[in-house]
Amino acid sequence: MDNKIFRLSTAESVTAWESLLPCQYQDLVPTLVSFSSKKDIYLSLGGNPVLIEGGRKYFWLEKASGKKCYMLSPKELYIEWVNTPTYWSWVRILEARFERVPKLISVCWFEIRGKISVCMLSPKTHYKAYLVYKVRNVYGFEFYPVKLSVGVVGTEGSKRAAYLEPERDRIPIDLQPTPNDVQFPKARVDGWLEVEMGEFFNEGCMNAGELEMSALEIEGGNWKGGLIFQGIEIRAIA
Repeated sequence: MDNKIFRLSTAESVTAWESLLPCQYQDLVPTLVSFSSKKDIYLSLGGNPVLIEGGRKYFWLEKASGKKCYMLSPKELYIEWVNTPTYWSWVRILEARFERVPKLISVCWFEIRGKISVCMLSPKTHYKAYLVYKVRNVYGFEFYPVKLSVGVVGTEGSKRAAYLEPERDRIPIDLQPTPNDVQFPKARVDGWLEVEMGEFFNEGCMNAGELEMSALEIEGGNWKGGLIFQGIEIRAIA
């Protein structure tokens, strides 16, 4: 009798842990099949990102809810002129999640775009996307805020605006106050900065298409530089 209860309890436990994992998680991270239990897989992914798709994305599960989260690497993004050495250079830094990340030398046309299939996200889930970067002798971003957006391709989407310089470093142009709806970057616990690009509620992946995120500053035509980009992070909001 005791053995029967133990077997039932174990089976229910396996089912419970498996229900917290995303569908087809083995396809996302094939190495996880080597774990001894569904519980170990969940605990491994909970807040501990793993590289997928040849190192072009980081993937993890939000601890409290088990929702899927990602960071898109610079190699997965469209960055205007990123392979032109006059404008950008690819560098290796120890604190970066990816092998190489781009450092902005100087551009007048600043444009970054990324896409991810909506089907890769958890359904019935609220997401926010963030531009993640560092500053190194940053200049030129004090003139115009960067326009940020998040939305399914072909739709209006969610819009934000941000100065990419930390607020403490920015000198207001012509002593004009900063608009209330323009944000500044926030420091992360990992030592990087982030600005919110926008938000998105994923109803599900039925003919949902691709989610696109963008950062654009081309109005002034002034030269700007001094940023190191980690990528775009897409986080489920509890």
